[in-house]
Amino acid sequence: MLRSAAALAIGTGAGMARAEVPPAMTRPGRGVDAAPYGLPSPHEKSVVRRLLPRMFSTPLSAVSFTPLADLEGVITPNGLHFVRHHAGAPDIAPQSHRLLIHGLVKRPTIFRLDDLRRFPIHSRICFIECAGNGAPRWRGPTVNAVRFTHGMLSCSEWTGVRLMDVLEYCGLQDGAAWLLTEGADAAGFARSLPLELAEEALLAFAQNGEAIRPEQGYPLRLVVPGVEGAAHVKWLHRIEVGDKPWMTREETARYADLRPDGKADLFTFVQEVNSVITSPSPERPLPGKGVHQLSGLAWSGHGLITAVDVSFDGGMNWRPARLQQPVLPKSLTRFRLPVNWRGEQWLLQSRAVDEKGNVQPTLAANRRLKGETGIYHNNSITTWRVAKDGTVRHVEVD
Repeated sequence: MLRSAAALAIGTGAGMARAEVPPAMTRPGRGVDAAPYGLPSPHEKSVVRRLLPRMFSTPLSAVSFTPLADLEGVITPNGLHFVRHHAGAPDIAPQSHRLLIHGLVKRPTIFRLDDLRRFPIHSRICFIECAGNGAPRWRGPTVNAVRFTHGMLSCSEWTGVRLMDVLEYCGLQDGAAWLLTEGADAAGFARSLPLELAEEALLAFAQNGEAIRPEQGYPLRLVVPGVEGAAHVKWLHRIEVGDKPWMTREETARYADLRPDGKADLFTFVQEVNSVITSPSPERPLPGKGVHQLSGLAWSGHGLITAVDVSFDGGMNWRPARLQQPVLPKSLTRFRLPVNWRGEQWLLQSRAVDEKGNVQPTLAANRRLKGETGIYHNNSITTWRVAKDGTVRHVEVD
């Protein structure tokens, strides 16, 4: 435990011994009418989403990554939530938007947004992670930023109505087992979803207290806690109930896991237990010797995170980190550990465990399972090499 400010090696120097009047105290600040919609300080202008151009050929079908190293807590601000779409974000007027539910239901129904708001409204904090999160690091340490190794990941409070309440209103017929959920974007993005995963799903119209942003599916999106991001269909306008999956393009040509034997695993919905250290990281080098607060994020689509261990020697020895509250199922969990860096080289790793007993695997174990082409559901342990000058790089340790 730290017992004095001296242990932190801060507040030193003769200039700190005398009180000074900060310049901001000498003149009035900005009035409340200067920014009708609140914006971050201009000193935080670098904290933005960024593209990795080599991953996709056009911004209409691309990813904009969340700056995880710049964030605290577990909630991602709406303007920094990662963006993934396949034909751009459409402009949809909420007054004209409709949701059709048909197929194996007794009462096929077209809902307006006002109709949906008549059902009981619920909120749920959960993460959304693209199945391809980690793809840039699968074939080696080719990117050196936590935003690009893990930035297809965000966490929000989502508000809407329970999908099952709406389906029960329509009346499920015998044999109903799958849903086809379709977005109103130019790609006509559609995914099959087993009915049992609809138990926790929301038809969401709000994110972190305000209307969902257009790039996040305004005015209506599906949120399925713990499940890969592609199943959280945005701009949702149609749900068809059936007895088997539809085998759409997006669940065969893209979101399928090719294994070393050449066979593909389809419908690997649940995002496995995972974690990453966000500070120190390539974007957050150590500024000098002394005590620092190591921090990171852990998550699991199977439920609660129960433990996170940290290694400083590439996985040979481990120390338990503290889980910061709140610790919620299928949400991001912040972990922290005070460390004393004396200028030595570290091979930093984090390893998460969830309530089902799942343990985050090593890189070697994950590659044995998924081969060289298994870019989806990559939850292997990540290694940062902290050099003697405090800089941090992404490296591989089997």
